[in-house]
Amino acid sequence: MALIDHHDAVLFDLDGVLYAGQHAVPAAPAAVAQLRSRGVGCAFVTNNASRSAEQIAAHLQELSVPAQPQEVFGSAPAAVAMLLQDVPPPARVLVTGSDSLRRLVEEAGYSLADSAHGHPDAVIQGFDPGVGWTDLAEASYAINQGAVWIATNLDRSVPRERGLAPANGALVEAVGFATGIRPKAAGKPEPVMFLQAAEALGARRPLVVGDRLDTDVLGGNRAGFTTALVLTGATTAAEAAASTAEQRPDVVLETLQDLFTDQHRELP
Repeated sequence: MALIDHHDAVLFDLDGVLYAGQHAVPAAPAAVAQLRSRGVGCAFVTNNASRSAEQIAAHLQELSVPAQPQEVFGSAPAAVAMLLQDVPPPARVLVTGSDSLRRLVEEAGYSLADSAHGHPDAVIQGFDPGVGWTDLAEASYAINQGAVWIATNLDRSVPRERGLAPANGALVEAVGFATGIRPKAAGKPEPVMFLQAAEALGARRPLVVGDRLDTDVLGGNRAGFTTALVLTGATTAAEAAASTAEQRPDVVLETLQDLFTDQHRELP
C-alpha cells in the first residue's frame, strides 16, 4: 500500500517542503493536487509569522499549490493567543516583526508601543526580513525593564534559493544573549497548531510532513501523529538516521511523490 493510504489528511510544513523562497519545491504542487483529487484533506502548518494566512495561501496558489487561507495555521495567531492569556488587553505591546503580526496584535485589542520608551507590558517577536539591530535593541531594553516576552517560533534557519538563512530563532538568540532571558514560544515544536489543523479537517489519522527534526517532527510526535521527514529542505538522510527519541520521524521521504508509493523508508 502507498503511504497515503494509511492517512486521511496531510499537515504540511511550508519552507523546504512546498517551497524554498519564491520557488516551488519540485514535485510539491503535483503532490498536493493529487491529494486533493483523492479527497485527502490538506493543511499548512507554518512557523512563518511574517505573512498573513491570506498572503501565504496566495503565494501557494501562485506556485500552483491549491490552498485556501482557512487551511493555513501559523505561529503568529498562536503567539497572539498566548499573549491574550498572559497579558490581557488593552496592555501596551512592542511588536518586533512584520506588519501582519502588528495588525493581529492590534486587532486583539492591544495598543502598540513604538519603542521601549513607552514601557510596554509585553514584547512579541516574529520574523521579518526588515528587522534590524535597532529593533532587537528596543526589544532587549523592554524585556530588561520587565516586559513579558513571547516569540512566535524558535526556528534558527529557513531554506532559501541560495541555502539556509537566519530565521526568527536566530534573532531571538541575539535578544536572549543580550538579556539573559528566554521567551515563551508559540510555534512548532509545540503541538498546538497540529492539533488545531487536524481538528479543523476532522482528521483521525493525519500525517505530518516536514523538513526539520527539531520543529516539524518533534511537534508532530508531541501531537501523537505519524511523522514523515522529507529530504528537500534543511535535514539530511544521515541526520534523520541519527535522530533519537522525540525527534525521530516515523518515515523518511526523498520527495513528496513518495506519499503515493511504498518506497518510503521507515525508521525503527
